[in-house]
Amino acid sequence: MAKFIKNTSVVFTLALVYLGCSDQEPKKSALVDQLETIFYADNFTSIPDKTFWVTDFGAVGDSTTLNTSAIQNTIDAAAKAGGGRVEFTPGTYLSGALFLKSNVELHLDEGVKIKAIQNDSHYPERPTRVAGFEMDWPSALVNVYEQHNVRITGKGIIDGNGKYWWDKFWGDPPRSGGMWVDYERKNVRWAVDYDCKRVRALVVYKSSDVLLKDFTVHRSGFWTISLTYSERVHVNGVTIRNNIGGYGPSSDGINTDSSSEILVENCDIDCNDDNLCIKSGRDADGLRVNRPAENIVYRNCITRSGHGLFTIGSETSGGMRNIEVYGLKAEGTNTGIRFKSAQVRGGVIENISFHDITMHNVKSPFQFELNWYPEYSYPEIPDEIPEDEIPDTWRLMTQKVTPPERGIPEFKNISLSNIDVKGATTAIYANAYAQKPMHDLRWNSISIEAEKGGEINYGKDWQMKNVTISIPDDEHIVLKGSKNIMLPEDLTLEVQPSNKADIDARMKQKIEKLVAQRLELGIIPVHGVTEEPIMEGDSISFTEEVTVYILSEKAKKMTYVEPLGDGFYMTPVTISFDKGTETLEVSGEKNHKWRFWIQRDTAPSSVKGADQWHYDKRKGVLEIEKEASRFKVSLH
Repeated sequence: MAKFIKNTSVVFTLALVYLGCSDQEPKKSALVDQLETIFYADNFTSIPDKTFWVTDFGAVGDSTTLNTSAIQNTIDAAAKAGGGRVEFTPGTYLSGALFLKSNVELHLDEGVKIKAIQNDSHYPERPTRVAGFEMDWPSALVNVYEQHNVRITGKGIIDGNGKYWWDKFWGDPPRSGGMWVDYERKNVRWAVDYDCKRVRALVVYKSSDVLLKDFTVHRSGFWTISLTYSERVHVNGVTIRNNIGGYGPSSDGINTDSSSEILVENCDIDCNDDNLCIKSGRDADGLRVNRPAENIVYRNCITRSGHGLFTIGSETSGGMRNIEVYGLKAEGTNTGIRFKSAQVRGGVIENISFHDITMHNVKSPFQFELNWYPEYSYPEIPDEIPEDEIPDTWRLMTQKVTPPERGIPEFKNISLSNIDVKGATTAIYANAYAQKPMHDLRWNSISIEAEKGGEINYGKDWQMKNVTISIPDDEHIVLKGSKNIMLPEDLTLEVQPSNKADIDARMKQKIEKLVAQRLELGIIPVHGVTEEPIMEGDSISFTEEVTVYILSEKAKKMTYVEPLGDGFYMTPVTISFDKGTETLEVSGEKNHKWRFWIQRDTAPSSVKGADQWHYDKRKGVLEIEKEASRFKVSLH
């Protein structure tokens, strides 16, 4: 039967068939069995029983001597001898890029640290894939590059020493300098991640039969562990700590990129972007490569600081399939299960299973945004940049997907079960496309406690069994363009109208009521999805469209905050109207489709800076449309 609890919030439960855990050990999936057979075999990454000491080749662990050549010579000697184990005496070994070889194990005992030298010249560029595009990029500190049968083991530390590259990217404090500020001024913020060329801690590229076990990684300059175009990689018991002595942007934890037969388990991740992530290429270049990420298990890991307990995307072009994620726990992570893509990414993401996951005090436990970070996802080269100053990488990143419908990603056949969520801000957020709704999601035995309901845009055929969503009485879940969404039966829903006239009428009623209650208001923005008025100082979810009502006799200035980029950072948006000069000004960092309704007795002779404008004499309202992030519009 349905269960109701009324206090400061009401709990809605749909109790159908209970499929909870029994006393018996849950049956493993065929995928888990397959991977355990590979990785738990005694002969997986079998290394010859020979030891090669780096100190015998001149390495000195005093933290100041540069040891790149000595360590590399040790690795090469082991490979030449048919393989073996490279060992270190305790100490800190300063080094540039190291390249492991087939049949070699790099073993780091407790008390051993390999520390990156902060000098770009010590990391030669090689062909690779970075954030979805194939390009030349600096080598990592530790590289498994086109090799097979390789181990990195032990309780030691790989120290990316990343603050040099963090500051190179955005200065200190964050976003105060570096290439970030320069690229923001040029309106090419989307290119700085690629042009800054920050050094990663560890990369496995076009390799097979690799074991990464027990070591710790500190302070990666960019993504921490990248597994790209590789097969049969086992990551077990690795710890990542990227919040030491600063705050590293885009310091993802463990990323699997267009690889297959991957097992990541028993890891502990503290970073400043997606903690655990799967990717498969970006836009036209990723669609050209068309290599999926498949047959992957992530299990029994803890995530701490970071933007995503587990993330799919935003690079989805090659598609993803046959992925199982379970036994995860989020402690202070900003976002939980997260889907990111864009309408130029493409790719089919299917047969994904999430189960037995705990999320406490995670702001957004289920965040499915397929129109992710438009300013980054849809780059355009500004007209004012001369042709001869445009790098080849910029042309690669701005190559159009044709036909355009090829760029719409499809997420389908996804199951979520035995998940416990407490202390969330928003219960569910999902945003897909009318052309390809996010469809066939199965939710089972899930409990969510949140401050807000959320929204589902373009979902189809969602089933829920034994799902509890606890939200305040006045909260609801907004449905837009969605069909056959089975939510808990007594949950308050608001189906958003699709007719523009109906939406405008609803907004007008809300604003009139608000103005009657709060006569001091002069500038009233309205959220394009929830249709709720945005008040001074509010923190809102991202919305592509914003309608702003300006009562010109009262209007001055108001500021609210919205998520920047992937939602972890917040940024202010300021709207002001100067009645004396009749100047409307907006300042923010994210692009929006703005619609302004300004009270005015007569039509202006001209409106400078608007995309479109129209004066409605009957209503006494000037309507202005503008798509931008920051601008001025002057009335004359």
